[in-house]
Amino acid sequence: MIRSGAFGELLNDMNPSIKGLTIITGVILISLAFDPVTISVSLIYILMITVIFGRIYWRRWLFLFVPFFILAIGYFWTAALFPRSGLPQDSPLLLSWGPLQLTEAGFNLALSLALRTLMFSALSLMFVLTTEPVKFMLSLMQQCKLPPKLAYGILAGFRFLPLFREELLIMQQAHRIRGIWREKRNIRSALHAFKRYSIPLLASAIRKSERVAVAMVSRGFTGGKRDFYYRMTIRPRDWMLMGIVLAGIALGYTVSYALGTLTWYGGQL
Repeated sequence: MIRSGAFGELLNDMNPSIKGLTIITGVILISLAFDPVTISVSLIYILMITVIFGRIYWRRWLFLFVPFFILAIGYFWTAALFPRSGLPQDSPLLLSWGPLQLTEAGFNLALSLALRTLMFSALSLMFVLTTEPVKFMLSLMQQCKLPPKLAYGILAGFRFLPLFREELLIMQQAHRIRGIWREKRNIRSALHAFKRYSIPLLASAIRKSERVAVAMVSRGFTGGKRDFYYRMTIRPRDWMLMGIVLAGIALGYTVSYALGTLTWYGGQL
């Protein structure tokens, strides 16, 4: 687990609506820049904030971040070796391999694209790994005025996902006992397997949704105004954390402007 002293739970305790607003604002701000310096400084800052102010499991974070890192590498090499036609023709040549040529302008564009991917993933993981779904829905209902009927339905559907996985595992084990799993592995058998699993799972989902609908009506989820036992409040430190997170992006812009590398996004992709 990654944590750091008394500050290791501030992101987890932050109001989810303010945290979501912070992430959305950060994504919009970082989308305006398209140079490696701005994005790299902001990325390093966001990673430090996640480590210092967040309580997360580093193995889980790496497990979720690695696919985005691999995707960023793919974006980098694709954009670097096969750049768009609008790049400056007089850009210095960095690497030449047969018909493939890597110029300085193409390298900067590819690196900016890869870093943007990592930056967006880091911001997303900051929110996902430090936010409880129940508190997020409560905050949406109380601060963002999301209808309770809709919020409860979303939360119930989210809770059903592990149940569907267990039911699928039970059906697969039952089919193995009956010898169905020994069918030839081809497209036809895969379609038959999809039919065998999808119809029972769909029927189970319909039954569960009917029970949830009855439970919602019996508990007063009719769309009217409701009171809440657990109150979500916005505290001054929530705004303070929002400022701390966004200050990293402002720092990236400041450093890039001071170095003379600041480039605004103007349809380079």
